[in-house]
Amino acid sequence: MWEPQLAMAENGWRVLAPHFRGMDDPAAAASESTGHPAAWPTPTVDDYAGDVIDLLDWLKVEDAVFVGLSMGGYVSFSLFRLAARYVRGLVLADTRATADTPEAVEGRKRLLGVLRERGAAAVADEMIPKLLGATTQREQPAVADGVRGVALSNPASAIAGAINVLMTRPDSTETLASIHCPTLIIVGEEDGLTPPAMSRDMLRAIGGSELTVIPKAGHLSSIETPELFNAALARFLEHRI
Repeated sequence: MWEPQLAMAENGWRVLAPHFRGMDDPAAAASESTGHPAAWPTPTVDDYAGDVIDLLDWLKVEDAVFVGLSMGGYVSFSLFRLAARYVRGLVLADTRATADTPEAVEGRKRLLGVLRERGAAAVADEMIPKLLGATTQREQPAVADGVRGVALSNPASAIAGAINVLMTRPDSTETLASIHCPTLIIVGEEDGLTPPAMSRDMLRAIGGSELTVIPKAGHLSSIETPELFNAALARFLEHRI
C-alpha cells in the first residue's frame, strides 16, 4: 500500500511500512477465502498500535513521524494516547477523529457477513468504488486493479480483524486538542468516506496543524496521486520536522 512512499528514503528519511497483524499473507489468503466468525480474531485499534510500538522498540527507534491513512489514522490516534513520547510528528490522511455511528457499525457487521458468505473478493468489489475517487476510477483503471490485488493478498481472518478494529475504535475527538506535535492533515478532494469537511474539523481542533487538499484524489490519496501526496509529505518533513 505504501510502496509509492518508500521513495522518501532517497531524501534521507528512514521509512518503515509495517503490516498490521495477519496482513499480507497470500498463501493464507488463498486457503482462507471464507470462514466462520468464531474462528476470526477480534483485535482492537490499541492492539494494532501496540504492535507498532513493539516494532519500534525492537528496531531501537525512539521516535518517529507516523503517517496514517484511513484506519492508519485511527491507529495513530491510539499511538498518541498510549505512548505520545514516540510521536515526533503526525500525518493524518483521509481519516477522521469520530467513532463509527450505530448505522456505520451495522454496515461493518453486514460487511463481515459478505466476507463470511462470499469471501474477500466480494468485499473488494463492494469497497473499491468507495475508496477511489471518481477521477481515478475514470482515468486510472490500473490503480483499481492494484488496490484489488493488495486487498486479495490478505486472509479473510485479517480482513475480519481490520473490520473489527474499525467498528470498535473509540472516539478521538477529545484527543485532538492535546496534540501539540507538528501535524499535517491530508485529504483527497473527492474523498467520499472521510470528506474534506472532516479534515477541516481536525485542522481547527489541532493547534498549529496544516491541511493539504489533493485534487482528483479519493480516499486512497497516497496511491491515487502519489506525486502530490509525496510532495506534501516532503514539504512537511523538511519544514516542520
